[in-house]
Amino acid sequence: MKRARRRRPARSVRVRPSGRPRPPDLPALTVPALLRRIHREDRRVAPAVGRVLHRVAAAVDIIVDALRRGGRLIYVGAGSSGRLALLDALEVPPTFGVSPDLVQAVLAGGVAATVEATSPLEDDADLGRAEMRRRRVGRGDVVVAVAASGATPFTLGAVAAARRRGARTIGLTTTPGSPLAKEVEIAIVPAVGEEVLRGSTRMKAGTAQKLVLNMLSTAAMVRLGHVYGDRMVDVKPLNEKLRRRATAVVAAAAGISEPEAGQALAAAGGEAKVALVMVMAGVTAKAARRLLAEGEGFVGEALRLARRTS
Repeated sequence: MKRARRRRPARSVRVRPSGRPRPPDLPALTVPALLRRIHREDRRVAPAVGRVLHRVAAAVDIIVDALRRGGRLIYVGAGSSGRLALLDALEVPPTFGVSPDLVQAVLAGGVAATVEATSPLEDDADLGRAEMRRRRVGRGDVVVAVAASGATPFTLGAVAAARRRGARTIGLTTTPGSPLAKEVEIAIVPAVGEEVLRGSTRMKAGTAQKLVLNMLSTAAMVRLGHVYGDRMVDVKPLNEKLRRRATAVVAAAAGISEPEAGQALAAAGGEAKVALVMVMAGVTAKAARRLLAEGEGFVGEALRLARRTS
């Protein structure tokens, strides 16, 4: 006869007299316990982003269409959200070889906001509006407003001005139903829940924003032809590290040795895309540039055109 399994008693949860759970006493935790708690909450971020991928995809389509037509991608934010937006904007030119004007970041307080506290400026909606005028934001541009709370006056002022000036608007916030989510054309709202350190939106909210910003810029650049396979073929070899990276990209993608790739890069004026088409299609640098122009910058399309005309 089977013995009945003893049920473990349910874990008790300390509650306040009001019936709400008592908040955790973080200083009372051991370091390993504190780290486990933070890690447990961090694990909620990726699924939250996964639930809004359809909105991220819609935003990417808008960004790609605007950039193809000569527009700009302009991030707007304040505090931690603004700094994350600035980081993404700064990484795009060296990664994908585009002009720094193509992807910009507008912060409350400007670049000084990256190292100094500029909290009062976050409350200035007029400043946000003025920044849109100063940048001459208009039809053809896309403004991506980033605010964890979705209620930052500087960011909301910028969005309102951008819409009046004809720009497309996208909002990235982790607060459902926030003013920002209601103000923009497309709202991306990964609901990550309350932070371990209550109110510290540089944590889960910041991680979610970083993931989405990476997706927006990377997916847009892929769709614009700055990637071949899974390689950065428009990287600009501005220093030794980037020269090695460009050489490795050409060698791996074309299936040649790194010395051969280095020679091809030199003949291509340091342009990895041109070097790839030269090697893989067996053409001159001039012909490779022509094929890339006809293929709208896509290496794969340039190679198909080369095969068609050979």
